Amino acid sequence: MTKCIEPFKTKIWLSSPTMHGPELEYVKEAYETNWMSTVGKNINETERLACEKIGCNYSVALSAGTAALHMAVKLAGVKPGDRVFCSDMTFDATVNPVVYEGGVPVFIDTEYDTWNMDPAALEKAFELYPEVKVFVVAHLYGTPGKIDEIREICDRHGATIIEDAAESLGATYKGVQTGTFGTYNCISFNGNKIITGSSGGMLLTDDEEAANKVRKWSTQSRENAPWYQHEELGYNYRMSNVIAGVVRGQFPYLEEHIAQKKAIYERYKEGFKDLPVSMNPYDEKNSEPNFWLSCMLIEPEAMCKQVRGEQESLYISEPGKSCPTEILETLASYNAEGRPIWKPMHMQPIYRMHGFVTREGNGRAKTNAYIAGGALGQDGKPLDVGMDIFRRGLCLPSDNKMTAEEQEKIIEIIKGCFE
Repeated sequence: MTKCIEPFKTKIWLSSPTMHGPELEYVKEAYETNWMSTVGKNINETERLACEKIGCNYSVALSAGTAALHMAVKLAGVKPGDRVFCSDMTFDATVNPVVYEGGVPVFIDTEYDTWNMDPAALEKAFELYPEVKVFVVAHLYGTPGKIDEIREICDRHGATIIEDAAESLGATYKGVQTGTFGTYNCISFNGNKIITGSSGGMLLTDDEEAANKVRKWSTQSRENAPWYQHEELGYNYRMSNVIAGVVRGQFPYLEEHIAQKKAIYERYKEGFKDLPVSMNPYDEKNSEPNFWLSCMLIEPEAMCKQVRGEQESLYISEPGKSCPTEILETLASYNAEGRPIWKPMHMQPIYRMHGFVTREGNGRAKTNAYIAGGALGQDGKPLDVGMDIFRRGLCLPSDNKMTAEEQEKIIEIIKGCFE
């Protein structure tokens, strides 16, 4: 059937910026008033809008979500050599700021219900590393994780939560916005996020002193003196008033973007109902994602043979079966962009020597050349959940400017991969 489908004349993106007009007016205002700096009305208004929407007391506009995470790690008091628990299936910007402060990430495996940090694995991690006092949790693809269970565990162990809500701005758990569940929380306005400034991010907190520290640190830690005086290390992390103008113009459209993304998710779900696949799941009772990216997971028995190296993939096509590599290559041939699932951090070359904890404990070196098994847990499911989702999953074209007709075409292209 796919042989009859023509490639898209205009590329269908994974997720690209969606502009509306007011953004340009606020950028123009910064230009015409000459507030082309890291101070100005756009920054003030963007911080106000974030607090108003998310429900936190203080926000600090920064150059990137990564900068916000770095400031959060610093606020949490991470020192060189300190272990820090981190979500495993996430983008490396969640984890790298821990290393900036000399911390040692320990990765906590994923669960199948929301594709986020597994509370059972977190419990095991505290058994292995009871000294840990900071942990970073992310909400993958805009889907809130098992927040209540995770918070209960961390409260019991006296650990500070840093919430990476970079992908989940606008998503809620039990009616409460993500970006409010940690002591220090972070959001991102990167170019492909649910709303964008082309770049930028924010630190969110209810702690006034913490917010003021970040305002100081992010502007080179200048002391209150007539000259440039510095008593502690600072950073050039403050958001530009120009970038803030774009974010300011985007905020009123957040709910519209979420509704568009949800419609895309629902169309995929309906379109794939007869295929041996499932969509990225969420807790329908307690959470409402922002549906930033729609993803699919191929059933194990419907996977054709696929082998991945560090930079290349190979597969053997089989009738009635497919794999992420085949689907992504096919989509690319029709001028549509998908991506592999974010490769789990414990599989990344840079972090291969770091701790990794599954629901059964230490997740490293679990196979034995002389004993069958090891790859499966006692429950019969894959022991390394993140690796399994990475192997069988992919991110679908999720651009909110994609029409329903274009999406139907993508659905037909993917169906053709299973013929």
